[in-house]
Amino acid sequence: MNLVYPSIIPENNLRLPDALTVKHGPAPLLSRFVLEGDKAARQMGLRLRLRHDFGELLYLNQREVAHGNWFKLVNMYNPAYCELSPENSYWISGENEQGDIVLTQAGRIYYWPETSLAEEARSMFYAGDDEGQLCRVTAPAARRIGGVVFCAGSHWIRPDFRGRRLSHLLARLGRAYAMARWPVEWAIALVAPVLVAKGVSAGYGYRHASHSIFFPASPWGDLEVVLAYLSQDEAYEDIAEYLGSELSASTTEALSLPPSRRPLEDKVTSTSSEGVFHGSSSLS
Repeated sequence: MNLVYPSIIPENNLRLPDALTVKHGPAPLLSRFVLEGDKAARQMGLRLRLRHDFGELLYLNQREVAHGNWFKLVNMYNPAYCELSPENSYWISGENEQGDIVLTQAGRIYYWPETSLAEEARSMFYAGDDEGQLCRVTAPAARRIGGVVFCAGSHWIRPDFRGRRLSHLLARLGRAYAMARWPVEWAIALVAPVLVAKGVSAGYGYRHASHSIFFPASPWGDLEVVLAYLSQDEAYEDIAEYLGSELSASTTEALSLPPSRRPLEDKVTSTSSEGVFHGSSSLS
């Protein structure tokens, strides 16, 4: 991937704003959004860091699985199954004031100039370890998703930090970072159908949902996931809209409130860190 998309690779475990170098997309928008998003996180007592050490993500996942707070990572974010490098992936950690990691978000870049998600879904999900595994794609949009594709996942928030709409911010921060690093044409995620029905995936900024992709008898059960997606221009528009509304001073103050004082809408969306496949509290 580094030969196809040369870019400045940041050091591991830098502060998210320090790791950002905008090589693609509208630099003023993306850089300002990351700065304001990081500021909002810091006002909630969280420090966001950009990382490439997927072994640490796997260790964190295994520990939280043992505590019942997460589900096993799917293969595409597990370094035991695939080659994860700064050229094709990243993950974001959020640390509280005690230095504990309380949230994560990760992303992969895929280069499909002559194919599409419809043909690549099985290999992507199982990271090539798909012998004997089944996959059925009925999502019409999957045939259009090709070229440079960003897939978001490993979206996890520790239970005591849920209910603050952190997932809305985190999803967009990961998307903004990826679109600054790589010439992303499509941004996608695979989400549980119930989250589409409840509007949760829309809260992450995805404007479209295409039903469905099925992984029967997978190690995580019989899965049906919905393809949530954005085009490049739609992703920029969503970031600009979120920056102008949700990252206002009043909203940032609301995000920092204790649960008992947060608006009802925020409490209702407290499940929004669940159900994003490729790394959520409900699957991986």
